[in-house]
Amino acid sequence: MSAARIARGPWFEELTRSQAFTGAPAVTVTAGLAAAHQAIVGNRLALSLDHRLAARVTGAGPIAAPGLVWDLAIGQSTVATQNVRANLFYRGLVFSRLPRLGDTLSTVVTVEGLRQNRRREDRAPTGLVALRISTVDQEDRPVLDFWRCAMIPLGDPHVETGHSDDLDVIGSAATPEALAAPVAGWQLDQPPPGSTLTDGDVGAEWEVLGGDVVSSAPELARLTLNLASAHHDSRAGGGRRLVYGGHTIGLALSQITRALPQLLTVVGWHSCDHLGPVFEGDTLRSRIVLEQLQPVAGGGRLVHLRSSVVAGGEQPRPVLDWRLVAFCP
Repeated sequence: MSAARIARGPWFEELTRSQAFTGAPAVTVTAGLAAAHQAIVGNRLALSLDHRLAARVTGAGPIAAPGLVWDLAIGQSTVATQNVRANLFYRGLVFSRLPRLGDTLSTVVTVEGLRQNRRREDRAPTGLVALRISTVDQEDRPVLDFWRCAMIPLGDPHVETGHSDDLDVIGSAATPEALAAPVAGWQLDQPPPGSTLTDGDVGAEWEVLGGDVVSSAPELARLTLNLASAHHDSRAGGGRRLVYGGHTIGLALSQITRALPQLLTVVGWHSCDHLGPVFEGDTLRSRIVLEQLQPVAGGGRLVHLRSSVVAGGEQPRPVLDWRLVAFCP
């Protein structure tokens, strides 16, 4: 009997700059997929829940929940990071357009930077890979473009790759024009109910008293095509199965919309840093800061927010620092 072939993702030393991965299946965003996603992370954004409101405001069919769209893009990108040990950051996530239910999304992942980590006696050798994630719809219209940084182990613990790229320069800041582009032409003459944010609210903080338990973690990973072994196999996570970072982000967004129900959608992120691991059964709580309001030509405002999320009870530990941009009347 011949030896079995091994199905796995690339080790760090097998990655090269400009290498592209296109092997993830395209996904059609259906109402069923949206409902399953909502059941796990929550979604209170009116334009993805109220089809009549979506038609009145956007002039077209219901938009897909933005959290579902970025979770699918990240999941498709894991063809390059099946062996990931941790995700350190996301940068510059910007929607070029907001997909509708029925759109089909596909993603290309490109290696833009590599840095081998300094060796430590207490852990296996690893390296950092900066990936550019570009997602388009069935008509090749751009949907998302952003960067993430993953920590990948070496398959050969003795190899020296020489990779030493400066990953701090990876990514680019989103401009107000780019952030406003996906909501251009929306009709806000009959906005949904909710108090209007004003310049006097800038600097305000909200603490969401009710926490959210992290449940159905492997189900979310499967739902979004996430192949990272650490989210499925406890052996890959050092004895405990790690929760996919998008799960933490999705629950953070659900808590934001409790504090600010007038938000219509999310148009982008400035940055997103994972500060510590999250495990299934953890309870997440957040504090939200309104950092800036920017008017949009044609009506509405860009709402720049910072969400700080902690996990645990009596001694909570920081797990997420997320700076996002939403849109409201």
